[in-house]
Amino acid sequence: MLFNSWTFLLFFVVVMTLYYLLPFKAQNWMLLIASYVFYGAWDWRFLGLLALSTTIDYYLGHLLYATREVRAKKRLIVVSCIINLGILGFFKYYNFFIDSAGAFLRGLGIEFVPPFLHVILPVGVSFYTFQSMSYTIDIYRGHLKPIEGLHNYATLVAFFPQLVAGPIVRPVDLGPQILRPRHVTRTHLTEGAWLILWGFFKKVVVADNLAPVVDRVFSSPVPVSGVEWMLAVYAFAFQIYGDFSGYTDIARGLGKCMGIELSFNFNLPYIATNPAEFWKRWHISLSSWLRDYLYIPLGGNRGTSLQTYRNLMLTMLLGGLWHGAAWNFILWGAYQGALLAIHRAVSRGKAASDSFLLKSLKVFGMFQLTCFGWFLFRAGSLAQIKEGLVALVTNFTFTQNAASMLFPILFFPGILFAFEAWLRNVDNPATRPGWKLFFGPATVGILLILIIFFSPIENASFLYFQF
Repeated sequence: MLFNSWTFLLFFVVVMTLYYLLPFKAQNWMLLIASYVFYGAWDWRFLGLLALSTTIDYYLGHLLYATREVRAKKRLIVVSCIINLGILGFFKYYNFFIDSAGAFLRGLGIEFVPPFLHVILPVGVSFYTFQSMSYTIDIYRGHLKPIEGLHNYATLVAFFPQLVAGPIVRPVDLGPQILRPRHVTRTHLTEGAWLILWGFFKKVVVADNLAPVVDRVFSSPVPVSGVEWMLAVYAFAFQIYGDFSGYTDIARGLGKCMGIELSFNFNLPYIATNPAEFWKRWHISLSSWLRDYLYIPLGGNRGTSLQTYRNLMLTMLLGGLWHGAAWNFILWGAYQGALLAIHRAVSRGKAASDSFLLKSLKVFGMFQLTCFGWFLFRAGSLAQIKEGLVALVTNFTFTQNAASMLFPILFFPGILFAFEAWLRNVDNPATRPGWKLFFGPATVGILLILIIFFSPIENASFLYFQF
């Protein structure tokens, strides 16, 4: 059930009508049922997997809280991590690892026929697995008390706005909102409506209109020039940003309409001046999760410089693998880890006071580094990465196809940039100068017109559903 579909609109109208009519306790039961209906619309067969993972962590959480013996607590948290990562590993990585092992053995001259299984990736499994893991880990660390009532915890895990593509909301933040009565104010509704509108604009106007430009190159059956590769990567940078941040905005807007605050996930990432700042602005819920549950437990920056670089590389390698079971994602993670390590070695933690010109040059340079990472991320194979790099070096010809790519690449990101430069990514744009006088109605009207006239004929899925 896509956010950008008439089916979801009808679903949400029904949910909101019931939500406002029901008392608090009944609201949670209704949200749980609605969330399972929403998830089951993708593939009902995986409802059992979601319920199983939820039930196991719910009872393990209570056991962890009740257990005082240190070794017993460690055994319980290990069990929780093994179950969660085992489910994620089997459904997401089984065929990748078995195929890679087979290729390695054949390279050594050992004949090996891997036992291939037709494993379907459950939508959203990467997101709700990390969310569920943070629940038991936080209880183990003493940062959280168990949630009372299995249906309350199940509602937290399955809350439909953020279930399939985030943001990754930690139980320590979402739990109190599930357990306490929620009071929906006018501010909630106006901010929610704005975020939904803004998210739809970024998805259906920006991302979905850049998708054909990107696919034309990355799916081309014939070689293309280096200029086409470069333009396609620039287009993908704004496609993935519009698509993923658009989903997050819609999810946060839906939550606000119910009086529930979801995590802020994007903060103008393409104005970052260095890799560390980029990861404080991009997919914030994931980068902070990796920091708190992987990087810091590995040792963070508490050891030697080499140990810190190792921790950065391991964290980003696993972050890359989290995105998908393919070598290009591992390569992308290694690239991001290397950028962070090099930046740390060069900057040595010193904050610089830059002129406007120098800061602009840093933003431009960081955007180029980010786009090279997006090239690795989007590539369908290592062979395609090689093909693109060769074309960039040996065939930088400006073709007719490249010329046809210029308008959408300049037009749609240009509109997005103009709005973001003024609105500054705030939840309540009424705080911006001139909004209440004229610019507010004009902005809403322009966004609605763009959504109506530039929406694709067929509803396109969100990119992060595959992760």
